[in-house]
Order: sequence, then structure tokens, then C-alpha cells
Amino acid sequence: MAYDEYLADRIRQQLKEKRTAFSELKMMGGLCFKVDNKMLCGIHIDKNYGDSLLMARIGLNAYEKELNKAECLPMDFTGRPMKGYIFVTPDGFDNDVDLSYWLDLCLAFNPSAKASKPKNKK
Repeated sequence: MAYDEYLADRIRQQLKEKRTAFSELKMMGGLCFKVDNKMLCGIHIDKNYGDSLLMARIGLNAYEKELNKAECLPMDFTGRPMKGYIFVTPDGFDNDVDLSYWLDLCLAFNPSAKASKPKNKK
């Protein structure tokens, strides 16, 4: 099962409307959107949930509040929740206003986010 291309197109369109320069990286069957070489959000196919989820990097300040929402799940595909990251179920990004809300949270956190260390190419 591939990630939701329609959701990817919606994210691309909203980032363009927000005049945000971004790049994309396909990884582990999903898609990651990056701003300033830092992960902003992504689309993850969750085998347990059975659908594509929005992976949102929102930071620790917003994490606890947003995690209490019914459409939010802890990001725990490694078996351990990653603080500052959440999964949003399709009910949480069904319309453009909701998707924009999550992207705005991600964009607000992005300037203070740490970039991953570049991997050495051999």
C-alpha cells in the first residue's frame, strides 16, 4: 500500500500557498516534507491503523495539548513514542482548514527544530 498521493498533493498546494520553500524525501514507504533541511511533516502508512496518517513535527510545547485530541495518536512506529511528533488520523485533516492548522503548527515549530546530522556518503 502506497501513501496517499491526494494528501501529498494537498500538502504541496498548501505549502505553496503559504509561500514556503520545501523539499520532499521518500522514505520507508511514506513521504517526508522538509523545510530548511528539517523534517516538517510527512505521510506514514500505518499497518495497524490501516490508513495513511499525517506525521506532524509540532515540538514539545504543543505536543501534550494536541495529543489529547481524538484524531491524534502518539508517533510510536519504533515502539516508543517520540515526544514532539504526532500522527493525525484522516478525520483530523479531512478538510483544508484542518490540514492548514496542522501545517501551521509544524511551520511554527520548524525554526527551532534541530536538523538531522548529514550522513556521510561513501
